[in-house]
Amino acid sequence: MKKLLWPLCTVTLAVLTVPLAGQQEVPMRGNTPVAPSGIKTPPLPTAPVRYETAEGQTIQVSVYARGFENPWSMAFVSDDTILVAERGGAIKAVRNGVVDPKPVPGGPRAIGAGLSGTDLALHPDFERNRLVYISYTKPLDDQPAAAPAAPPAAGGRGGRGAAPRTTVAVARAVWDGKGFTDTRDIFVGTGGSGGPIAFGGDGMLYVAHGGGDTQSTKTLGGKILRLTDEGKVPPDNPFVGNAEARPEVFTMGHRTFLRMAKHPLTGAIWQIENGPNGGDEVNILTPGTNYGWPLISLGRTYGGPWQGPFTKEGYRDPIIYWMPAIAVSSITFYTGDALPKWKGDVFVTGMRYGEIPGTGQLHRILINRDLEELRREPLLVDLRRRLRDVKQGRDGLLYVLTDEADAVMLKIEPAE
Repeated sequence: MKKLLWPLCTVTLAVLTVPLAGQQEVPMRGNTPVAPSGIKTPPLPTAPVRYETAEGQTIQVSVYARGFENPWSMAFVSDDTILVAERGGAIKAVRNGVVDPKPVPGGPRAIGAGLSGTDLALHPDFERNRLVYISYTKPLDDQPAAAPAAPPAAGGRGGRGAAPRTTVAVARAVWDGKGFTDTRDIFVGTGGSGGPIAFGGDGMLYVAHGGGDTQSTKTLGGKILRLTDEGKVPPDNPFVGNAEARPEVFTMGHRTFLRMAKHPLTGAIWQIENGPNGGDEVNILTPGTNYGWPLISLGRTYGGPWQGPFTKEGYRDPIIYWMPAIAVSSITFYTGDALPKWKGDVFVTGMRYGEIPGTGQLHRILINRDLEELRREPLLVDLRRRLRDVKQGRDGLLYVLTDEADAVMLKIEPAE
């Protein structure tokens, strides 16, 4: 037998070193495979659609509002009003399901750029002070705000258009029920485009700053920053007093930022980011932690080879990941009573599965008391839409934004 094994191994190795004749030649654009046309997008149903789901939570899904152009994020400012920020910078008000086509007055001058959009966060004491925080792409060149970069392509994770000189900025404004007043920047970054923001259980504002050297504490790029509600550096930030680091930095080693959310019990910030070809992540942020990009990753490069080792001592692994990727785009926790069998679950929207257009979906993830994943259920797959944001409304229902030039807001409620 030993005499036979060596020839067989030699033949096997020889086969592996020869290109497989049956494999297709995949067209490339640079180092990235050209995406297929994907799966045809059907029209949205005109009547509510009933779904039986895995935990026995029967739901119905309907279109709640129409009239958005590549919407990015939502904020529920009253029982009857939802603010929706679009990728290009406009913020629209939805009142009882009707979209005001005119942008809310008083917002910052924002544009669409890179892979980012405009994010909204309400101050923890919003009911008293009415403060809304707006993370946006601030143009630094003398150009009209109505000339944004190209919107996201139908099949991609995001669009790439003209590249004006921009930076991420965070503005604070007072919502008076009709528009914004007293709008001013409380933070202006060092480049890049608008990133996600969220308030943590500590009352601090967490700001994602894209681009740059993710592994250097001397820069803001590829970092999550921690600021007070006035945009100042808290004295207990992990790098305060370190001459080799920016004091705003809270965590580092991040790739493409999409969204953050506060855990309802622990108050910690959970952050999602796109991997390359696979390796989308959910991370729990802890002070001074390095999440590894680009040195470690659970994804492949777009050309095919693995990005690098999956894990390495000194770097924090994600708590949840996707391989293949779903192009994660938002995260929220369900805490309401209207959908009781989903209480405590994590919801993550995705724009496409496995690099195939027309495969957006909403993932419901059940976690245990130790914050470990137990089950995962894809929802809304049959709608074939890019899904951009999911939030729980004041009524305890879930609302989802699609991501298209003529997008809608979906409502998820218990079935009759």
